[in-house]
Amino acid sequence: MTDMFDSRGCLATPLIDTNEMWRDLGAFYRQLLTEDLLPWWLEHGLDRESGGICSCIQDDGTIVNRDKFVWSQLRALWTFAGACNRVGDQPDWHEAADHMFRFISGNNQQHASGRWNFLTSCDGEVKKGLESIQCDAFAICGLAEYYRLTGEESARAMGLRTASAVLEALAVPGSYGTAPYPIPEGTKAQRVAMQHSLALAEAGKAFNDEALLTESRKLTDDILGNFRIPERQAILEYVALDNSLLPAPMGTYMGPGHGIETAWFQIENLQGTGVENMPEILDIMRWSFEKGWDPEYGGLFLGIDIDGGEPLFEHSEKKIWWPHCEALCGTLLAYEVSGEQWCLDWYTKTHNYAFDKFPDRQHGEWTQRLDRQGNRHADYIILPVKDPFHLPRAAIYAIEICQRLANRTGSR
Repeated sequence: MTDMFDSRGCLATPLIDTNEMWRDLGAFYRQLLTEDLLPWWLEHGLDRESGGICSCIQDDGTIVNRDKFVWSQLRALWTFAGACNRVGDQPDWHEAADHMFRFISGNNQQHASGRWNFLTSCDGEVKKGLESIQCDAFAICGLAEYYRLTGEESARAMGLRTASAVLEALAVPGSYGTAPYPIPEGTKAQRVAMQHSLALAEAGKAFNDEALLTESRKLTDDILGNFRIPERQAILEYVALDNSLLPAPMGTYMGPGHGIETAWFQIENLQGTGVENMPEILDIMRWSFEKGWDPEYGGLFLGIDIDGGEPLFEHSEKKIWWPHCEALCGTLLAYEVSGEQWCLDWYTKTHNYAFDKFPDRQHGEWTQRLDRQGNRHADYIILPVKDPFHLPRAAIYAIEICQRLANRTGSR
């Protein structure tokens, strides 16, 4: 590790936009991914007996049970295939991607409708069926990434079948579940549009399907036109089915992590397309930091009320790993397209908080839940799940972004 970082991985020097700095930051994330994150999951998580990934797992690698949350299987497929495609095709990563694809192809993970179940036993007994359309988004992304890696036609066929079924469901808001957080009757959730905008864009690019790219852009338009509220400098989590605003606390709830995530998804989806929405998208990310950062203890709140009231969900004051992961790669991508200093400022704050608080220095990988003060919070928030997704995905994207920035001619 260079003198750019201290012994905990926090930034010891200010970020200065030079090719060398981007090379060093990219090397930092490459080391994190290749020497910590993926080896941890290959050792502790990959279920070589029953197939798939064990995601009911504790920070020390102890497996709680071998039930398979389906979205964890689909996320793991993306991660191992994505690492091969975007960082370098290593045999153990490729083998893990193949392992995951074999498992999801033959263990009752996919429902007969083309969508995906929520929970199965380790041997494929369906315990919870079509309870979350979010599983379908992860399926589309994972299958698209695996198809990029292997050219496996059955992955393409499965991905297109899922996309078709999802578009039918999305056309009828309220017709689908969103476990583990149900959408209240008469409302729609920003996170559904967010997740599927990326999924459909990734599938459209991987499968060379212009219709899916068009459907992705419609979801982007929904996000920017109906959930983004510029007069409040907010991206709301819920609006009514007719896109009208809702009363508090439902209509004033904002998830800073989802705001940051949706912003970088739309940047990723629209880069190079000539669209003129980048300032609107960048605003969403900036507002999410400005409203969502804890001025007293640091870190991003899980949820806030934009009017300062009691947030809709309990645990909103806690500091969870995934918003910080999204912020790490999101701010780098925002800087790449904008060159604006606030991106580096928020990156630095997030980096130093995250690498000070979340790494499990005894066992490897990260712990996932902190209380507001930054102390480890042992209890589960909603699902008993730890899986290889938000953190390795952030590292994979950070490596790509830093490489592109380092390869520029000159510096800003």
